[in-house]
Amino acid sequence: MSETIVNKIQQNTKLVTLDLQKFYDDTPIEELDIKQFLFQELLLKEKEFRRLLKDHDWSQYEGKYLRVYCSTDAIIAPWAWMLITAHASSYASQIFKGTREAFHYDLYKSSLNQHDWNQYQDKFVMLKGCGDITVPDSVYLLVTNKLIGKAKKIMYGEACSNVPVWRD
Repeated sequence: MSETIVNKIQQNTKLVTLDLQKFYDDTPIEELDIKQFLFQELLLKEKEFRRLLKDHDWSQYEGKYLRVYCSTDAIIAPWAWMLITAHASSYASQIFKGTREAFHYDLYKSSLNQHDWNQYQDKFVMLKGCGDITVPDSVYLLVTNKLIGKAKKIMYGEACSNVPVWRD
């Protein structure tokens, strides 16, 4: 006669570990520094800019996320970003402008906004701190905002060593 062993501590606990790495979108990412399309990497000349965009191989971004930015101190008109998007949109899954951290924040935010936060009502939530994928600090801020008012307690780290963050 075999009996099922039940972990009563785990079964009765209100502790939930939330691993933010699971919200990471692993779609391949390409980055495009637009300084290559600028005269002397600093000046935006519309005619030359349009020609260089037209000649660029956009197919290399097929099915990937594309993060565009300019690594120089050039002043880039809003329409320039629009032209880049017009060329890349037939290939890239999505196009982002900005820093690498802002890009990753946007990816996480999109995924986290679809998550059911009500499941953490009156729970002790542990935001996992270590892992293979770096989670931007701004994502921890976003998740903390979503949990406040729902969770009973928010902690960071691991169950054996955690930092209390918020308590109802």
